[in-house]
Amino acid sequence: MLQIILFAPLIASILAGFFYKQLGERFVIFSAITLLFISAIFSWIVFLGIDHAEIQEVIFFRWIESGSLKVNWGMRLDTLTAIMLVVINTISAFVHLYSVGYMAHDPNWDANETFRPRFFSYLSLFTFAMLMLVTSNNLVQLFFGWEGVGLASYLLIGFYYKKESANKAAMKAFIVNRVGDVGLALAIFTSFMMVGSLNFSDLFASVPRLSQTEITFLFIEFNAIEFIAVLFFLGAMGKSAQLFLHTWLPDAMEGPTPVSALIHAATMVTAGVFLVCRLSPIMEYAPYASNFVTIIGVSTAFFAGTVALVQHDIKRVIAFSTCSQLGFMFASAGIGLYQAAMFHLFTHAFFKALLFLCAGSIINAMHHEQDIRQYGGLRKKLPVAFWSMTIGTLAITGVGIPLSYDLFHLPVGFSGFVSKDAILEGMFAAKSYPSVVSFWFLTFAAFLTSLYSWRLIILTFLGNPRGNPENHNHAKEKSKTINFTLACLSFGSIFAGIVFFDLFLGDSSENFFSNSLFIHPSNHILHDLHYIPNWAKTTPFVAMGLGFIVSFGCFYFSPKIPSYLSVNQKILYNFLQKKWYFDEIYDHLLVKPSRWLGSKFWRIGDVQVIDGFINLIALKLLPNLTAFAGRLQSGYIFHYAFAIFIGLASILTYFLMSLGT
Repeated sequence: MLQIILFAPLIASILAGFFYKQLGERFVIFSAITLLFISAIFSWIVFLGIDHAEIQEVIFFRWIESGSLKVNWGMRLDTLTAIMLVVINTISAFVHLYSVGYMAHDPNWDANETFRPRFFSYLSLFTFAMLMLVTSNNLVQLFFGWEGVGLASYLLIGFYYKKESANKAAMKAFIVNRVGDVGLALAIFTSFMMVGSLNFSDLFASVPRLSQTEITFLFIEFNAIEFIAVLFFLGAMGKSAQLFLHTWLPDAMEGPTPVSALIHAATMVTAGVFLVCRLSPIMEYAPYASNFVTIIGVSTAFFAGTVALVQHDIKRVIAFSTCSQLGFMFASAGIGLYQAAMFHLFTHAFFKALLFLCAGSIINAMHHEQDIRQYGGLRKKLPVAFWSMTIGTLAITGVGIPLSYDLFHLPVGFSGFVSKDAILEGMFAAKSYPSVVSFWFLTFAAFLTSLYSWRLIILTFLGNPRGNPENHNHAKEKSKTINFTLACLSFGSIFAGIVFFDLFLGDSSENFFSNSLFIHPSNHILHDLHYIPNWAKTTPFVAMGLGFIVSFGCFYFSPKIPSYLSVNQKILYNFLQKKWYFDEIYDHLLVKPSRWLGSKFWRIGDVQVIDGFINLIALKLLPNLTAFAGRLQSGYIFHYAFAIFIGLASILTYFLMSLGT
C-alpha cells in the first residue's frame, strides 16, 4: 500500500508525459486522476489506521554509499507523515479532477496544440516530489524532494511559456527559492559534519550533545544546535514564502489556477512548516532559533495581511492570504505548539484550495478576467462559486461559536475557527512578553484577514456588475467536475476542524503525536491554552467580527470610503500597493548591482580578455606567422641550399662544442 501511495503519482506523470501519443490524451488524463484518487484513498486508510506509538521505517533500496556516508531510499511513517500524505494526495486528486474542466478550453493555446497531457504530467510530478519530501527518513532524500518540488513548480508556474511574464515569474520563484536552499544545504552539511549521519533518527539522538557543543563559522562561534536550526529555517523561509523571501509568491499566480491551488494549499508552501515540525527535537533545544521563527512568522502574517487589503487581482489576494496563514503556522511552531501548526496546515489545505479553485471558476466564467474591480453582481450568475467561496471565507476568517469548547468540550465552528484560534490561544498561553505581543499582532492579522476576505466576496459577488458587460452577460458555470470539486472541498472546509480537533489538540493529541513530535518537559502550552482567560479566547472572534463589519461598511454600504482613503492617504496606499517596496529594494540592492557586475565581467572578462586573447592569436599572431613562413618558401634553390648549409653548420658546431666539454 505504501508503495502505491508514493509511486502512483510518478506513474501518472510518466504516462501523461511520455505515452499520451500511444495511449491517447483522454486515457492518460483519466489514468492520472484515477491513480491520484487511489493514492488519496490509501492515504486516508494509513492516516486513520496508523499506530501512533511507534515509527515505521520502510527501506526500499540502498542509494548512496561513500565512505562514512550511507543513505538508503526509504520511508519514515509516523503521524506527521500520515497527515501530509492525506493533505497532499487529497488536494492533488481534487486539483487533477478540477483541471479537467478548467483546462478544457484554454485561450493561451491554439486549438491544434496538445498541452493537457503535459499539464497533468507536471501536476503528478509535483505531487510525487512532495511525497518524497514528507516521507523521507533522511536529509538527502528530503533534499531530493525539496528540489524536485522546486523544479515542478518552475515548470507549472511557467506553463504558459509563450508569455514573458510567466517565464519571468517561474525564474523568480526558482531563484528566490535557491537563496533559501543555500541555508538548507549548509544545514545538511553541518549536520553530517557534527553527527556523521544524515538519518533523522541519528540526528535527533545527537541533539542533547549538540546543544552543549560550539561550532565556528566565519570566525564566529555559535551554539551548534542553534546554528543548525537557523539554517534549516532559512530553507523553510524560502519554500514557504516568509518575509524577506516571499517575493516569488504573488508572481507565481502566472501559472494556471489549479497550479496556484496545489502550490498554496497542499504542497510547496507547506513544506517549510512541515520541516520545522519534523525538526521539533532540534527546535526544542534551540530557544533563540525558535524565537526567530516566531518573529518571522508574526511579521509575515502582519505584512501579508496589509498588502492583501489593496490587491485587485483575485488570485493575488488569495496568494497573500496564504502567505499570512503560513505566518500563523510558523508562529505556532516557534513557540513549541507544533500540534496547532500542523492542525492549521491540515484545515488550511481544504479552505485555501477551495478559495483558489473558486477563483478559477470565476476567472473561467468571466473569460479569464482576474481584476475584481471588473466583477460585481455575480452571486446569481455563479451560485456554486458564490456559496463555495463564502464557505471558504467563513473558514479562513474563523467563524464559530466562542467558548464552545468550554461548554461542549468540542469547538463548534468552521475549520479555520478551530485551528487558527488555537494558535492565538497558544500564543497567549506561552506567558512571555514576546508571545503576548505576538498574540496582539496576530489578532490584528486575523482582523485584516476578515477585512480583505469579505472585501473579495463583496467586490466579486455583490453590488452592481462592473467592467465589460459581455463578460457578465455570458458568465456561466459550465463544468460539472469543477462544481463537484468545489462541493467536496466545501465539506472539508466546514467539518475538518470539528472532526479532527480531538486528535490534534484535544485529549487524544498527546498519543496522536507521540511518535512524531518531541515536546520538552518544560513545554506545557498545549495544556495551558485551554485555561487562558475567556476574554483572550473571544478576542480572535471579536477581531473577525470587526473585520466583517468594517469590510461591509467600507465596500458595500459606503464604497466611496476606500476611494477617499486611497486618494488622501496616497503614501500609505502606494506603500501597500507596492508590497512595502520589497521588489524595488531588492531591484536596487541586488538585481541592478548584479547586472552591472555581470556586464563588467562580460565586457572586460569575456569580450576583452577571453575573446581578445583568442582574436589576438587568430587574427594577428597566426596570420603574421603564416605570412612570415610564406616568405621563407621563395622557390629558389640557392635559398634552400643556404638554409641547408646553415643547418649543417649549426649541427657541426653543436657536436664540436659537445666533444670539447
